Amino acid sequence: MDQTKEIIEMTLPAKAQYVGVVRLTVSGIANRLGFHYDDIEDMKLAVAEACTNAVDHAYKKSVVKGKIGVTFFIFEDRLEVQIKDEGNSFDIAAVKKRCGPIEKHHPFAAMRERGLGLHLMEALMDRVDIYGGQGVVVSLTKYIHRDEVDSNVNSPTKTQSNR
Repeated sequence: MDQTKEIIEMTLPAKAQYVGVVRLTVSGIANRLGFHYDDIEDMKLAVAEACTNAVDHAYKKSVVKGKIGVTFFIFEDRLEVQIKDEGNSFDIAAVKKRCGPIEKHHPFAAMRERGLGLHLMEALMDRVDIYGGQGVVVSLTKYIHRDEVDSNVNSPTKTQSNR
């Protein structure tokens, strides 16, 4: 029942100028699936953050820039976007510990400029999974939240008026 309807794959150079291509693609796919505008904007931001992380960190120690693979898994009730690189991996637990949770009582001036991308992706998406090994795979999931309006909302009411 939870079968993928369609899979769309892209392979791009790990360069900053191609992150916009991925943003446009996720926007187009999400629009066709019926996502709300705000959810599409959230997805664009989270996917761009994952791609930018791959561009900035994956091939940092490599002389040759690698590639980023982006796969869109289209389901009936959600869109899953997988961003994959074959560059340097990292210890996700160590990064989360170093960045730490963001607490309300911490002064704004004490906040870090870097390292908030993981928190951002988790705040914007319904599910975020990150796997290391040979490269990094970031899987971002957003469910389609349909309006809670009944399908017969436009049909005339059948109740009698008291007038």
